[in-house]
Amino acid sequence: MSMNSKPKLLLVDDETAITDRLTPFLSRAGFEVKVVSDGEAALRETVSFSPDLIILDVLMPKLDGREALRQLRQKGDWTPVILLTQVGESAERAMALMEGADDYINKPFDSQELVARIKSILRRATPGQPPLSVAERVRCDELVVDRTKRRAYLNSEEIVLSPKAMSLLEYMITRPDELLSRERILDAVWGWDYPIGTRTIDTRIAELRRVLGDDPGDPRYIETVPGQGYRFIGKVEKTA
Repeated sequence: MSMNSKPKLLLVDDETAITDRLTPFLSRAGFEVKVVSDGEAALRETVSFSPDLIILDVLMPKLDGREALRQLRQKGDWTPVILLTQVGESAERAMALMEGADDYINKPFDSQELVARIKSILRRATPGQPPLSVAERVRCDELVVDRTKRRAYLNSEEIVLSPKAMSLLEYMITRPDELLSRERILDAVWGWDYPIGTRTIDTRIAELRRVLGDDPGDPRYIETVPGQGYRFIGKVEKTA
C-alpha cells in the first residue's frame, strides 16, 4: 500500500444483506473494497487484488472461512484476517486465532466497531509477517510471555498467575495499544457461554497488576480507559 492509496479490503461473505450494507460504509470510511462470496474466490482474489486486510466469514459455500485461512497461512500468506463468527463458538474462535487469524468479530456486529478493529490491525501489522497472535514468545520491556509453555517471566524470574490471568495476559499482550472492552475480553478469554460477569475481568486485571507491580495510576503495562475497558501499553515484540 502506497502512502497516497486507500487501504484495500477483501470482504468475503455469501450474505448479500451484509455485503450490501458494509461495502458503502467501508468505502466512506476510506477503504477500497472488493466483495466475493466464498472461500475459493477469496484465495484467488488474495493473489490478484492483493488486499491489505481480509474480512472473512466463517460459514460459506465451497470453502469455509477457517479452511481458507488455513490455506493462506500454509502458503506463507500473512495478509491480516478478521473472521466473522457466530456468538457461542468460542472454541472455534480460539482455534482460528491459533491458526493465524488476527481478530474476529461476532455477528451481528456494529460497523463502527469493525472499522476500529480494521484500523487497529493495520496499524500494528508488519507486511508479510505473522501477527503477534501466533507468536510463541513475546516481550514487552522486562516482561516475557512464553505462550507455548504458558509461562511468564518478569526481570528473568518466573511469575505465578492463575490460569485465567495467564490467558488474559496472553490475549492483551498480543494486541498492544488496542482498546479492549470488558465484553470483548469476556468473549475472547472466557467465552460468552461462561456464566460470569464483567467484574471477574476486573479481578483478573487486579491480579495481573499486583504480580507485575503495575501501578494503575502510572501504568507500565495495563491502562484503564474509564467507561470503556483496558489497553495493553508498551512496545511488544516477538522474541526467541
